[in-house]
Amino acid sequence: MNASTPPPKGHTPESIARFLAAETARFCTAHPKAAALHRQASRHFLFGVPMHWMADAPSPLPLFVDRAQGARLHDADGHAIIDFCLGDTGAMFGHAPPPIARALAAFGSQGATTMLPSVAALEVAALLEQRFSLPMWQFTATASDANRFVLRWARAITARQHIVVFNGCYHGTVDDVFVDLAADGSAHTRPSLLGQVHDLAAYTRVVEFNDLPALQAALEAGDVACVITEPVLTNIGMVLPEPGFLDGVRTLTRRHGALLVIDETHTISCGPGGYTAAFGLEPDILVIGKPIAGGTPGAAYGFTADVGARMQAAKDHAPPGHSGIGTTLSAGLLTLRLMRAMLAEVMTESAYAHMFAISRKVAEGLEGAIARHGLPWTVTRIGARCEYQFAPQRPRNGSEARAAFNETLEAALHLALLNRGVLLTPFHNMVLASPAHTMDDAEKLIAAFGDALDGLAAAQAQPA
Repeated sequence: MNASTPPPKGHTPESIARFLAAETARFCTAHPKAAALHRQASRHFLFGVPMHWMADAPSPLPLFVDRAQGARLHDADGHAIIDFCLGDTGAMFGHAPPPIARALAAFGSQGATTMLPSVAALEVAALLEQRFSLPMWQFTATASDANRFVLRWARAITARQHIVVFNGCYHGTVDDVFVDLAADGSAHTRPSLLGQVHDLAAYTRVVEFNDLPALQAALEAGDVACVITEPVLTNIGMVLPEPGFLDGVRTLTRRHGALLVIDETHTISCGPGGYTAAFGLEPDILVIGKPIAGGTPGAAYGFTADVGARMQAAKDHAPPGHSGIGTTLSAGLLTLRLMRAMLAEVMTESAYAHMFAISRKVAEGLEGAIARHGLPWTVTRIGARCEYQFAPQRPRNGSEARAAFNETLEAALHLALLNRGVLLTPFHNMVLASPAHTMDDAEKLIAAFGDALDGLAAAQAQPA
């Protein structure tokens, strides 16, 4: 919990703690198999989970999932849970969409990786060009890899060492971007990084989102290779661009010779061509990952013909040897066939229309529940993604978004929703709608949220 953040109106830290304790007891009672499995898993895994982030979920024990289909998770204790997390966007179009299941059945026996080009790669590139208006593409295993390689390319083709990021950004596990802005305006390596020995702020400048003068100052030395950003910050709570901000970023990067990299990994929720197509952005390089391979590892980065020519020239003029770009499993045959199925059959206009309607319903319902309880919170929605934040107005930058954090309250509400059969994305309060969700699912989420707020209010009414 951010110690400096006051509790919401009417909710003391003590009442939040009482509410969390009651929800914790309820969860433990309902998940005896999860408790047994967690004890067994603790012999093999750090924190009892195969990937340590899984232990950061708000439940006192991790959920052990048996299967995931459509908009439902089925856990080892026999619970069917409405999933509005969707693997934090990895399964944004639902778990095991039928075209993906058919592609796996049809092509699973025909090889997964060859480290050679394929016809499927050409088909996927053409589909990506239709969506994003970028003619050239490369494929990676994850969006983290794509962002990492893009930064290397940007430095290689500009012969510049510095990059610029926005405070509170997230672009996967890329060392260069884990730089935060201190209260005095200085940049520093994020202290939570494990094993970090180099000062990342030496080559990464960080400015606040929606602050064009600060960006101008960061670029004016003429030594910045690229500015990398999501068009909407999504991993520190949601921060929307103010009118004219992204146009200003594009103008400034062109003026100072820096490339503009747009990371659409989360904002692909805005439409078939992401925020870029929906709002007419003109990036030099674009990154897309997470859901593009149907929930299996796969990502891509696209770029203009001019950038592609500069990349080829840089590689041609480099000495022989490894470029530091690419992995053995990048552009695997099966992965590309799954991408083709997603782009051609799953990520359709009609799917997005349904997702937008569900998300709109959820956002309106959350706003209604918040208003009925007189809470100073706000709800933000972009396309199929919405989020409630513990602030009376939408944050305009990363610092304001971070100041609105209340980790204990967030955990208590997430756990309360899970106890009522609904899963949200941990680490923030994001709700993601998929084509598999129904309006009834939206109503159940809204009812569960309202019931959780009732429980929170009842805990406040209890004597200390």
